[in-house]
Amino acid sequence: MSVIDPTVPQVQAPRRALATGILIFAAFMDLIDVTIVNVALPSIRDDLHATPAHLEWVLSGYTLTFAVLLITGGRLGDNVGRRTMFLLGVGGFTLASLGACLSTNGDMLVVARVVQGGFAAMMVPQMLSSVQVLYPPRERAAVFGVVGAVSGTAAVIGPLLGGWLITHDAFGIGWRSIFLINIPVGLVILVLAWMFVPNTSSATAKRIDLPGVLLASAALFLLVFPLIEGHSQDWSARIWLMLAGSAVLMVLFVAVERRTEQQTGSSLLPMHLFANRGFSAGLVTQSVFQGSLAGFSLVTIIYVQAGLGFSAFHAGLMLLPFSIGAFVGTGISVPLGLKVGKTVCLAGALLQAVGVWWVARIIQDVGDDLTFWSLALPMLLAGIGLGLLVVPLVDIALATVPETEAGAASGTYGTFQQVGAALGIAVVGSVFFGAISSFTPAALRDADITASWWVLGGFLVCAVSTAFLPDREAVQEHARAQAEMLES
Repeated sequence: MSVIDPTVPQVQAPRRALATGILIFAAFMDLIDVTIVNVALPSIRDDLHATPAHLEWVLSGYTLTFAVLLITGGRLGDNVGRRTMFLLGVGGFTLASLGACLSTNGDMLVVARVVQGGFAAMMVPQMLSSVQVLYPPRERAAVFGVVGAVSGTAAVIGPLLGGWLITHDAFGIGWRSIFLINIPVGLVILVLAWMFVPNTSSATAKRIDLPGVLLASAALFLLVFPLIEGHSQDWSARIWLMLAGSAVLMVLFVAVERRTEQQTGSSLLPMHLFANRGFSAGLVTQSVFQGSLAGFSLVTIIYVQAGLGFSAFHAGLMLLPFSIGAFVGTGISVPLGLKVGKTVCLAGALLQAVGVWWVARIIQDVGDDLTFWSLALPMLLAGIGLGLLVVPLVDIALATVPETEAGAASGTYGTFQQVGAALGIAVVGSVFFGAISSFTPAALRDADITASWWVLGGFLVCAVSTAFLPDREAVQEHARAQAEMLES
């Protein structure tokens, strides 16, 4: 299929819907893979004799690579064809899933997950870019609504599916089944995408900012590695040197990005947008929230499985009230976000903080008698807070960003979201595993409570940063402009 004009949708409606469905399903596979791994960590630890650092890297290695390469993956699709990059991403993701399934030690699994994250960054951006091409503005809102619904569904299904596969040993291979299922699904997506997804590209494609990618990768690695490995290496001089090196590379990255933006306009991140207070506050809120949530999920799942003997399925089921709460919060925030503005985000952050505090108090008071029902109400409350915070946050953060730069701002937003998750896993995981003297229920409970205070602090930081988001008038003006565009 030849490359089509990206400004004019030329694909017939049934074929266009089929192509979009294929792209969305691939994004669903990625989201499932992110959430499904949490419930498998204790099984991975037992089977591979994995260290705590391995467990953290299994999660953060994926998200970190995804974050660094996300914008580059989108630009490669613009340059060489979105279907081409999508096929490459799905193919690589599927092979990396096979590598994860066949891993015989923690190091092999970490490498497979890092590779998975890199190919996911080639695959996922093509979905949003293709929607922009295939649908006129007035039709995109409905498609993005489907994408949002799929994302929420993945958050529910991931832990439950992973827990069921492991608990029932569906294919007789234990935790490996969570990666095995990606292989037939990936092969089917490859065939369907080759047949039905058009190979669109951009007439105004930008250069690939290779120096920016390399500097960002090195700086983030030198930051995350010490956070994960510092405790096991007794916070040696080498660890502190790596942290110092990360700071130096971050400064160099900013300088290089500014120069690249001025000379070619193709910098990895749009540096001038960071001067926009509302947008920067949105980045801080989203990244800290994502890190707090990822850290909370990590330590809670490990505690109830390794400390209390929950099955993987029951551990996943324990998160169900949280997901239900998120759907409830979403229903509340959609009509309120425009009317009330950033106050909704503040309420969401505070509800999550209260929910985490409540969970920690119950875990401390109930001890070994903890059940699924013990945490249902605080999990539900925290989930409602998630819906109130996250759903309106994107539109509020972008309210003062010019429409012509919305794409670059959205890409940056997604990158900070993933970096926040990786850092949250590293920081909260380091606190949790650093506080464990032995893998006994009491020691794991104390470590979980200690880590929970850090998560609580993260949500409080989110609450403070919402004060710097754009005000209600800016949000409403942005909504009017969006409505006019959709009617065009």
